[in-house]
Amino acid sequence: MSLIEFIQETLQNPVLLFSALLTLGVILVNGWTDAPNAIATCVSTRAIGVKKAIVMAAVFNFIGVLVMTSLNASVAMTIYNMVDLGSDTAIASAALCAAMAAIVIWATAAWYLGIPTSESHALIAGLSGAAIATQNSISGISGKEWLKVLLGLVLSTLLGFVMGYVTSKLTVWVFKSTDRNKSEKFFSKAQVAGGAAMAFMHGAQDGQKFMAVFLLAAALAKGQGAASSFTVPIWLMIVCSLVMGLGTSIGGYRIIKSVGMDMVKLKPYQGFAADLAASICLLISSATGIPVSTTHTKTTAIMGVGASRRIRNVNWGVVKELILTWVFTFPGCGILGFLMAKLFMFLFV
Repeated sequence: MSLIEFIQETLQNPVLLFSALLTLGVILVNGWTDAPNAIATCVSTRAIGVKKAIVMAAVFNFIGVLVMTSLNASVAMTIYNMVDLGSDTAIASAALCAAMAAIVIWATAAWYLGIPTSESHALIAGLSGAAIATQNSISGISGKEWLKVLLGLVLSTLLGFVMGYVTSKLTVWVFKSTDRNKSEKFFSKAQVAGGAAMAFMHGAQDGQKFMAVFLLAAALAKGQGAASSFTVPIWLMIVCSLVMGLGTSIGGYRIIKSVGMDMVKLKPYQGFAADLAASICLLISSATGIPVSTTHTKTTAIMGVGASRRIRNVNWGVVKELILTWVFTFPGCGILGFLMAKLFMFLFV
């Protein structure tokens, strides 16, 4: 579907217009609550200013969406086929809108508290809650795709910490004989490259997830739901990247402070190690089609880097808040998605 065709379709179909606006709202919220994690370390170590970092994140988010979606759209397919909202497209569209509304509410509350909640898990929980509401059972959830989600949860948490720890130790060993001033200059520049790599992988992971929802809304508006394959149009990649970048510019600093400054006091080489570790984890996940949380991966990598010097270097009070938020995201956003779906079906169907 071309951009012109999509605009024409939305003008003729108010439900599609509403779905598209809510999905863009979720992408905007992702930009101010999730995307800042990608640049948190390079900003916190003052390797790059906040405004320049936001522009860099927006650019590399788009490149990540474009390149990885062109090479492998399996993450998008996983999200697209994860739930079955039913054969009645009117009910399914209402439920999808409700899920997006639930995610916006949940993520905005977390942002207000300065907690970097995972939009990936909020998306999965909200969609699952809406699917249960339409089917009145768990039959609307694909066990096969959910298994990938659970695998991603474990992968992003454990592998992120381990990779952060190992990468930090390895970096110290490689540069142990290097002049301190020279190494500081190198890592200041390397941090910027690391932040760009993280923004690229954020687009590769989260960009695909939300574009899948966008395409699902368009399919439901046409009376279709299932798909064995699809093509993501370039205009949709551009729109998603721009909206995500706008979200980061609106409220990203609060999350940058929480992740990059409050949790662990990072030195430039540690920030580089955290970005490198998280980027490698996300690359592996994207290549294998496993939808993981960029928030979990980046924050656990930072924890691993901090712990590599001394366990007490990590502010475990902040870590506890993050873990509690992650734990409550699935049931909390899932229940909210269920209730919002019931409400939307009652009001609009």
